[in-house]
Amino acid sequence: MGRILRTIRVRNQVAREFLAEFLGTMILILFGDGVVAQVTLSEGLGMPKGNFFTINWGWGLGVTMAVLIAGGVSGAHINPAVTLAMAVIGKLPWIKMFHYMLAQYLGAFVGAALVHANYYEALVAFETAQGESLIPGTAGIFATYPADYLSNGGGFLDQIIGTALLLMVVCAVGDQRNMKISSQMAPLYVGFTVLAIGVCFGVNCGYAINPARDLGPRLWTLIVHWGTGTFSYGNYWFYVPILAPYLGGIIGAGLYFVCIENNWPEKFG
Repeated sequence: MGRILRTIRVRNQVAREFLAEFLGTMILILFGDGVVAQVTLSEGLGMPKGNFFTINWGWGLGVTMAVLIAGGVSGAHINPAVTLAMAVIGKLPWIKMFHYMLAQYLGAFVGAALVHANYYEALVAFETAQGESLIPGTAGIFATYPADYLSNGGGFLDQIIGTALLLMVVCAVGDQRNMKISSQMAPLYVGFTVLAIGVCFGVNCGYAINPARDLGPRLWTLIVHWGTGTFSYGNYWFYVPILAPYLGGIIGAGLYFVCIENNWPEKFG
């Protein structure tokens, strides 16, 4: 057994980071899409298990668990917007962006596939009762879609604000000259931040604040069941939760750096 373990041990740092980001993002989607599936399908089948607040808790705790699992290896970005923002402010080598982001998108895709497999029979029962496959409907279990009143421009602003808030807290948690948050507590602070964003900014379009969280599951729904409507719905809404979080992340990390991190007294010398 020991020989087998030594044989499969991963020593390459890039590979270790890839595996950590893949697993962390997959865990995030398992919890996040899983709770949306439970709430949506149970309600439609007449046995409600949860509500919108339950969904927010599921996502927040999912982030906490993902950071707890992957944080010691890769920093647990589990979000391409975090990865890009960290590179822009000089906290991640640009060369690492490719394998971080690839792992995140793949992890989200696989996480969505597992949620679909787990809830497949409930999905069939739900859609049989409804009489059709629905977009957003059951597709909204996996990816985000806008409220009927929301324009793409309004959604873009929503995603910028939400992701900027996330990155400001991520930067604060990692800044040991600020509140000196221990590494053991970091997952909780980041998870509660996502919970807060959902509670305060969730109604417009489901607070993706993570391009991988949206595109990976959306690609799964495109392939297996729901078709091209997953991309054309809402005036081709799909690009909003992909592009806007990148911009919001840069803005949030930049604001923290300019307003807080760059102004510690030791910087004055």
